[in-house]
Amino acid sequence: MTQGGSARRTVLGAAVLAAGTGITGLAAGTASAATAGGGHGEGGYRDLPVPTVIGHRGSSGYRPEHTLGSYQLALDLGADVIEQDLVPTKDGHLVCRHENEIGGTTDVADHPAFAPRRTTKTVDGVPVTGWFTEDFTLAELKTLRAKERIPAVRQRNTLYDGRWDVPTFEEVLRWADREGRRRGKRVWLYVETKHPSYFRGLGLGLEEPLARLLRRYGRDGRDAALFLQSFEPSSIQRLSRLVSAPRVVLLGAAGTRPWDFEAAKDPRTVADLVKPEGLGWIAGFAQGIGPTLDLIVPRTADGRLGPPTTLVKDAHARGLVLHPYTARNENAFLPAEYRKGTDPNAYGDAFGAFRRYFELGVDGIFTDNPDTGRLAAEAFRPGRGVNG
Repeated sequence: MTQGGSARRTVLGAAVLAAGTGITGLAAGTASAATAGGGHGEGGYRDLPVPTVIGHRGSSGYRPEHTLGSYQLALDLGADVIEQDLVPTKDGHLVCRHENEIGGTTDVADHPAFAPRRTTKTVDGVPVTGWFTEDFTLAELKTLRAKERIPAVRQRNTLYDGRWDVPTFEEVLRWADREGRRRGKRVWLYVETKHPSYFRGLGLGLEEPLARLLRRYGRDGRDAALFLQSFEPSSIQRLSRLVSAPRVVLLGAAGTRPWDFEAAKDPRTVADLVKPEGLGWIAGFAQGIGPTLDLIVPRTADGRLGPPTTLVKDAHARGLVLHPYTARNENAFLPAEYRKGTDPNAYGDAFGAFRRYFELGVDGIFTDNPDTGRLAAEAFRPGRGVNG
């Protein structure tokens, strides 16, 4: 993919905005230092700017996802919150990868010593072939380097292949502490437990070690500068018993079922969860939902946006915030009416698409392009309340 002059102006424009807006964090390593800057005393999630700009896997439109370089750039481009996805290593460390299969996001295939570990596993009912974090110790994983996940779409990102390793979540917490001290404000994180039922079945439960880290770094309280999220409601329920940090249930396509529902023979689908009674149930243990954008505005057969659903209104009526996913700049990801030209990898009218979603009253949005999201949000924020 090649980005033209307009894309470069977008990046520079957001960088200028970000320069005058410290994003936040704590001191490294102790709960007392964290309390001073990361967990308490500076307002909770309701005090975040609305719409909130959430850096999806960092700034994955510009850097290989879930690297410290991607997280750093997301802050520099003005994201209000930075996302991490967590999976475990064989020896129980939590590391930041979107999936436990790492063939597409690291150079593991270039390491002959690890060739015998390539295998096929069934993860949440789906056969997956590759290399898996749960088969590597942290020391082994640290010998790998991160790379761009979709190089055909984001060719420029491949320039940064090999620049960073796979970070542990504790390393991210320390990075956020340092950045917060440097900027004078807390760095907000958005942390997802990936495939929690699958990993619990392997004896590698995610929630307990995550809670221990959050307590160690002062991010376990109600006003912690952190969201917890999962596609499995039972993981959020488990976390609600361990820490008080704000929690969000992620929601996929309407006809799908969370994997923990599949395992428990719970017949409800996402379509049931977005009904008023389902949202009321979620509100009993979470503060928000993270729906796919299609649950808010379904697309028609020709890829355009259709009439919006009542999800925003219904969720707000039950006190839930909405942080849908994922806004991207490329034509291939945009609704048809916001595409420009015929190149699927070229940038379309992303600002127009952001504006449409903001007009519907979402409280925030995940985006691969935090600079675009920041500029769009700044244009929309004046005079806007928390729930629109």
